[in-house]
Formats: sequence, structure tokens, C-alpha cells
Amino acid sequence: MRYDLGTAGYGVGAETRGLLAAARRAFVQYAGVRGQVEECARRLDQPLRVALAGQLKAGKSTLLNALVGQDIAPTDATECTRLVTWYRNGNAPRVTAYARDGARADVVVRRGRGAEGLPGAHGLTFDLSALRWNSGAPREVEHLEVEWPSAELAQTTIIDTPGISSLSRDVSARTSHLLAPGGGGADLPNADAVVYLLRRLDTADVEFLEQIGSAASGSGVGARQGHPVGAGGPLGVIGVVSRADEIGAGRIDALNSARDVASRFAGELERTGLCQSVIPVAGLLAFAAATLRQREYQAFEVLAGVPTDTLAAALLSADRFARPDLPLPLPPELRAHLAARFGLFGIRLAVTLIRLGVRDSATLAAELTQRSGLDELRAVLDIQFAQRAEELKAHSALTALARILIANPGTEADNLLPRVRTLLADVHGFTELRLLGHLRADELPLPAGDLAELHRLIGGAGVAAHRRLGLSAHTDLATQRTEALAAVRKWRTRAGHPLADQFTANACLTAARSAEGLLEILHEPPTTPFARITP
Repeated sequence: MRYDLGTAGYGVGAETRGLLAAARRAFVQYAGVRGQVEECARRLDQPLRVALAGQLKAGKSTLLNALVGQDIAPTDATECTRLVTWYRNGNAPRVTAYARDGARADVVVRRGRGAEGLPGAHGLTFDLSALRWNSGAPREVEHLEVEWPSAELAQTTIIDTPGISSLSRDVSARTSHLLAPGGGGADLPNADAVVYLLRRLDTADVEFLEQIGSAASGSGVGARQGHPVGAGGPLGVIGVVSRADEIGAGRIDALNSARDVASRFAGELERTGLCQSVIPVAGLLAFAAATLRQREYQAFEVLAGVPTDTLAAALLSADRFARPDLPLPLPPELRAHLAARFGLFGIRLAVTLIRLGVRDSATLAAELTQRSGLDELRAVLDIQFAQRAEELKAHSALTALARILIANPGTEADNLLPRVRTLLADVHGFTELRLLGHLRADELPLPAGDLAELHRLIGGAGVAAHRRLGLSAHTDLATQRTEALAAVRKWRTRAGHPLADQFTANACLTAARSAEGLLEILHEPPTTPFARITP
């Protein structure tokens, strides 16, 4: 068993770079293949690539805006939402259209306004009607790239994809090609991790997640040609029950209903190994909270003074709420703006929070963000994606390298394939990721304290050694080694308990192996029978 606990200086990243360097030397006389290998190597030094995927109208662009905290992705059903769009950090805002042959053209960005000069609910549009290409005649746009100054994008490149259930087969195929490319070394996966948005869980969702899992593990290439590559099951896939406030028809307790739905989806997806976590998020509310303006807060304060029954009757529907004949102390245009920006759930929640004592816009924004589910999603993204970025990028690079080697046999690079397969199948961090997701859906029959310790050991609270051990960052190495050795003994013993079911035994064994990996990181080789590394 090879350990990779996401800790600098110890992991699969260095070996992946070595394999890529060896492949580059082996293909020195094959410029096209060498270029593919060099692209794999460059990706290890770039930000993590996270794709947003899901069916039509799942709320991908709205969630992207919420995650970045800025209105940078169009949410109207225009031509640009039918294209794959890459969002990267840049020094200044810029949108560029790219054709398949590499030609490019600048895209005009238009921004509308809402009521009384407030930001519109659908205020951003990419105008593709008059592109001027840098070379030759007009071309068909293959994808868009958006550069935007953003701390979030400096750490993570986000890829917004077209809906997988589009009426146009070509549109849906763009997402499939990006996340689950077909055979051949020329078609390499472009994303390191996926956030998959669900409004329901139907056959199309399950089938597409299976495609992603096959491509992520490398099994789709190797298995078809008789060369199994890597372990089964996807890596870096998180599910989001999007537009969660609509599940409860916009009621104040809508997120509770959405959590029940998310739990059911998580259980169903875990049984098939397709997803690590499923989290409910009210994306519209999350984005509105991130961009809340003082005048919107003042409007909610006015509504908080309206009698409860009167306001409840007005909020039966968005159309009714904006009717000019209703006796509400806000102009109908502003009411329509609030309904479009926050939804009925957001309006009800904001008014309730103000009635309960919120007294300023900053506090209201923080409360709305927390209740939207965005904070929980950010925490999961941090633990399962950001803190394991090198691991996920290495997995993508190894999967791509396997595809290249299989598609281009007959050189010295053939000797690299067995090691690539071994790494894909045997990196312990990949096992941790799957177990972390499973623990969100199924609780082990362990005491609460032991369950919290196991969750922490496998990286559920962060991947640094002291966090895994539940110690202060200033704890000396000797104490950390002592705690790690005690954890190895404890969880090895638990794994061998005769009454433990198979899932519990495997979970305990995973925790023990994580502790063994910590001993290696802390430069203390295991010396007792309890601490032997079991392959």
C-alpha cells in the first residue's frame, strides 16, 4: 500500500513527475505524443480544475457565481450556456472565444441592471453575435475562457459545462467529451474533480456519473483493450442537491426537506460508488447573499414591519408578490427584483432573521450564506478537493498518461505502464476520499468519540499531520509520533474485532493505514507487529 496523505514532501506527486519525465524522454522523436505528455506535466503546476456538471437548468452558473462571490457567469439560457466555459484567475476581466483550431476572438460583455440601479438577477451576458477572429474567416466557437481577478479562481479553475440532457446531442456531447472522453490518447480528461448538480436522481444522472467514474479511474481505456488500469470508482466527485429551496416549495424549512433528499441521494449513490458526498445548496440564495446590497437589506427591513399574515399571503407566488395592487410598502418593481434575486425562500428567511434581531446587511449576508448550504459545500470542497489538490492532479495526470501509453505502444515507455497502474490502484489517499464520502451517508456502529477520531485520522478535518491526530499545530514531533503509533495499534485492533462487520473492519483498517502513513511522514518507521504495513 502506497501512502499519500496530502502532506508536502510525501506523496504521489513526485513519482508522477518522474514517470512523466521518463515518458517525455521515451517519446522524444514523436512530437505530437511528447506534447501530450508535456501538457500532463504542466497541469501539475496549474490550479486544480473543478468542473460543474448536471442536467439542464440544474443551477450550475448560479452556483459558480455564488462560489466566486461575483456575477461572472451568465445564467440566462443564451448561446453561451451551450458552450464549455473555463473560468480562470486573471489580472483584468476578459472573455475570449476559441475555435477548435486555436483561433480566438474577444467577446463583448454586457451587464444589465435591476430595479432602482440594483444588480439584476440576470444582469450578465456574453455577446457572441459579432466576433472578430484574430485570423481568417469566422469560425464556430468551441469553448469560452473567462479571466477574472478572484482569490477563489487563483486556487481553482472552474469549468462550467452545458447540461447533459440538452435537446441538442452536440451540446450534451461537449460535457461528455470534457469529463469522460472516449478511447484514444488524444482525448484526455480535462477536469481533476467534479461537482455534480442534482435536482432529482434519475437514469441520466446515474449513467453520466458512471461515465465520469470510468474515465477518472482509467478503467474505461484499459478495460476496453484488455488492460485494466487503476482502482474502480470515481475520485473527486461531490453531489449537490441544487436549487434546494425549491424542494420545500420555498417554505422557511425548505433546506431541512432538501437535507432529507440529499441524504437519500447520498445513500443511493454510495451503494454504487459514484459520489463521495451529497450536499443541499440553495444556489440562488447563496449568490444573492454574497452580493447583498444595502438597499436590498433596507427593503427586507420594510417587509419585516408588514403584518405576518399579510406578507404570507403576498408570498404565495413570485407573480403575486410583484402585483402592483397589493398593499405592500415597496414598489412592485423592487418586489419583483427581490423575488428574482432571492426567491420566495430567501425573502421569507431574510425577513424572519431581521424579525429575530439581525440589524445590519453584513450580518444578514453571513446568516443567509450559512443557511443556503454554501458554507457546508465550501468546507467539503476544501477538505476533499483543495487540501488534496496535488493528489487529485496526480491522479488526473496518471490516468491521462495511462491513456497515452496504451494508445502509443512499441517504445521504451511501455515499461512505465505497470507502475502507472500500480499507483492508480494503490494510493491510500484515494481510499480515504471514498471512505470520507461514505461516512457522510452511513454512520459506523462506533462510539461518538471513536467515530470522530476515525473521521479525523483519514483527513476529514484536514490533511496536516497534527489535524489528523487532533493535536495543536505546535505539538512536538515526538508527541505526534507517540499519538500516531497509539492510533495504529488501536485501529488495527478494532479492524480485527471478530464482531465487526466488513464495512466497519475496512474503515478501521483504513484509519490504521492512515496512522501508519503519518509515522512515515514523521520519520518514525513502524517497529511493532501492530504497525506493519499491509498491502
